[in-house]
Amino acid sequence: MDAAQKKTIIREGFLVKRGHLVQNWKARWFVLTPDQLLYYKYDGGRRDSCQRGRIQLEDCEVTCPFLELENRPLVFKLRTKSSVEHFLDACSREKRDAWAADIAAAAEKLRAGDGGKTTHGQADPAESLGLKLVNVNLSQVVDSMYDVHSGIRFTNHVEQGKTYSNCFSGSAVVDWLVFAELALTRVEAVTLASALMEEGFVRPVGLRSVEALRTAGLTQQFVDDSTALYSFAESFKKRGSVKAETSLSAVELSGKVVRRGYLLKQGHKRKNWKVRLFVLRSEPAYLHYYDPSRDDVSPAGGFSLRGCLVSALDDNGVPSGVKGNIQGNLFKIITQADTHYFIQAPTHEEKMGWIDAIREQI
Repeated sequence: MDAAQKKTIIREGFLVKRGHLVQNWKARWFVLTPDQLLYYKYDGGRRDSCQRGRIQLEDCEVTCPFLELENRPLVFKLRTKSSVEHFLDACSREKRDAWAADIAAAAEKLRAGDGGKTTHGQADPAESLGLKLVNVNLSQVVDSMYDVHSGIRFTNHVEQGKTYSNCFSGSAVVDWLVFAELALTRVEAVTLASALMEEGFVRPVGLRSVEALRTAGLTQQFVDDSTALYSFAESFKKRGSVKAETSLSAVELSGKVVRRGYLLKQGHKRKNWKVRLFVLRSEPAYLHYYDPSRDDVSPAGGFSLRGCLVSALDDNGVPSGVKGNIQGNLFKIITQADTHYFIQAPTHEEKMGWIDAIREQI
């Protein structure tokens, strides 16, 4: 984001966006400017500087609320000038209405000629490619790729003296997807391979592929080349089977909702950072968290606040127990059972707001 855009930020924060090519939901950091809605991915615990897309607001139409998606009552819809529809899920009705109102106001200013010229830069990947890989089941795709009889062939590669085992090249992936008729063209295959990588099924392992992921634009993250190396992620077979860390009862969910919002939580086993929807309840006092990428209305986990300790963590350096590349605004909750939860808020104000709200319930 350039200096001019930074000066004209109207609103920013987490929303959950439904994909175009694969209609799954992903938490993204959104930044609203007078003429565009930009969105970014959080890489671990830090916002990725690479834009994942932008939505031009010129002649954009906002529908709020949009109540046609089951289990997602907090969605609003944007329809662009080119008739592309974007579905965005907020953490609360207040946030949803505020985002929709600000976006509608920005679009109205553009229609009135007060918003300045629209900057035509990188478009949304679905808009720019015009692809129709809709409702693709990525789990089935990767299972087919992994099939011992008809799947992709594993090879060993040596790159600058280092050996990479059980991997495959980017061009081999594209060849296989086209041969298996999962994509009609190499361009579509690259897009599908990028979705597999985005979801963590496939990971870059060689210098060329890692560098491409770090520096490439929206549509060049997966490299169709024999020198770009990839492999399956070790954990891909476990995806979709996440279980709640604690058993939940109806009593836990019966309290009054005091606060809700998107925060980043560090996992207990893999120590990776994920965006979660946190909901704080009182009488009884519980803190639950949900996976916003799923339509499941059940929490992914939660715990009683009785006997808990909550404290802010210093942003100078990486505190003990915290892993990964973090943004800051950390706080820690220690439960009565001595389980440590490391949580990261997007801003200092939100961190202190959550700490104060939790302390009131302890």
